[in-house]
Amino acid sequence: MKILIANKSHASYAEIICNTIEESAKVRGTGIARRTPEYIINKMEKGNAVIALDGEKFAGFCYIETWSHDKYVANSGLIVHPDFRNQGLAKDIKNVIFEHSRKKYPEAKIFGITTGLAVMKINYDLGYQPVTFSELTDDEAFWKGCQTCKNYDVLTRTDHKMCLCTGMLYDPAKKKDAKKVEKPKSRFNEKTFQRLKHIKQTLFFKKEKLEKE
Repeated sequence: MKILIANKSHASYAEIICNTIEESAKVRGTGIARRTPEYIINKMEKGNAVIALDGEKFAGFCYIETWSHDKYVANSGLIVHPDFRNQGLAKDIKNVIFEHSRKKYPEAKIFGITTGLAVMKINYDLGYQPVTFSELTDDEAFWKGCQTCKNYDVLTRTDHKMCLCTGMLYDPAKKKDAKKVEKPKSRFNEKTFQRLKHIKQTLFFKKEKLEKE
């Protein structure tokens, strides 16, 4: 298995990448911003993506998005092909794209929004911290990308302040300060995030039901 910085020679995998992302979202029943093969190829050509290959077979993918004049970076579209799941590949891909992002955009804040507990744990282990949406980029282009998500109405109803996703942020400036004061690292509490997700689902869907009545 090889995890590589993608380039234009990997363009032939764009279609299967998009299909795998979409099918995974359907199985999980979660919202996701759809991407086109052309969009994925553009990321490859700019060196803003990593791809995992088992020989010539597609195994996984993740790409970089930049916002607010490169002040914010997001590692998006993390996906592992069904044939290679439950082997720790998602974490390996995330580690590679995270380090690639830090080298290419050393001053940028790296953030993500997700409903997946597995991704939250990977992010937490890399040094991300849960934050409110107000601490993420205010670039309208980023939030416009959420329009194809089935939960977009929740985001608009809360004026982009909250959604079913959890926002997480890695701030390189804070990490530099943290090195000066050594603190024991707390463990990722999965039950807490599950409870938070359940509360938000109950709150938003109950409100939606009342509005329809």
